[in-house]
Amino acid sequence: MTALHIGGCRCGAVRFEASAEPHHVSYCHCGDCRRASGAPVSAFVGFPAGQVAFTGKALKMYENGPVTRSFCGICGSPIAYVDERLEDDIYFMLGAMDAPADFRPTLHAYVSEQLPFLHMSDDLPRHLKSSVKRPDGTVP
Repeated sequence: MTALHIGGCRCGAVRFEASAEPHHVSYCHCGDCRRASGAPVSAFVGFPAGQVAFTGKALKMYENGPVTRSFCGICGSPIAYVDERLEDDIYFMLGAMDAPADFRPTLHAYVSEQLPFLHMSDDLPRHLKSSVKRPDGTVP
């Protein structure tokens, strides 16, 4: 049986749990993630959306093209994003997980947008753009 992976916002008004194992854990260096998180790099953990449940009523959404980001409407904590091009997946901010150390990133995405002063000395694969295959099988 798969353990529950749980998380939430800073104030506790938004909680979520995933009943599946993650399918993707990565860093993202894109400008959109930087602006959404306020950090020079973001880290995400992805799950099948059908295996995720939310509780609380404070979740707010912001749509930007094909991406919808969610955040707590009370404390403002970034929670997750969905991308209409990535059917049936949801990606949680690693910092929103209750046990973030359980999810070790396996790659870097959008290194073409990485800040020039940011140096991460690991041997993980680096993708110029996305690292996630689209439903048509392409990786942009």
